[in-house]
Amino acid sequence: MKIKPVEEIQNALQPIADEMEIEIVEVEFKQGKEPALTVYIDTDSGVDLNTCEKFHRAIDPVLDEVDPTFGAPYTLNVSSPGLDRPLKTERDFKKCIGKKVEVRLFAPIKGKKFFELVLNGHDEHCVYLQEKDGEWKLEKAKIAKICRAIDFDGLL
Repeated sequence: MKIKPVEEIQNALQPIADEMEIEIVEVEFKQGKEPALTVYIDTDSGVDLNTCEKFHRAIDPVLDEVDPTFGAPYTLNVSSPGLDRPLKTERDFKKCIGKKVEVRLFAPIKGKKFFELVLNGHDEHCVYLQEKDGEWKLEKAKIAKICRAIDFDGLL
């Protein structure tokens, strides 16, 4: 199935997201038996089912106009990116400064490929992490995945 570039789709949806104070985290199209366009969203106060539904209804007519699949049927999903989503954008990193993050590495450092440390900051090439013994400067290229650590005790 031929589809339009996700950047083009996101650009068409961005004015609605801006108006609704919603961040489009990612636009993803999965092909297969049941093709699906999924728009992952976030807000400063989090995402609930009502937010997803309102955004879905708001973008549906725009997507009809954009016709991302050139007339082929697909399912539209609007979703939260989830608690364990990887930090990708500047906003993702800013929201996690001072918070514990999970870091998975491609190759071990100090004999380990997984760490839970506090995110102190980041720049284009590195993240700065705090541990008991001091601060680490870690190149982003060495990180397989970095995401906010989930504190299940705090959720209860």
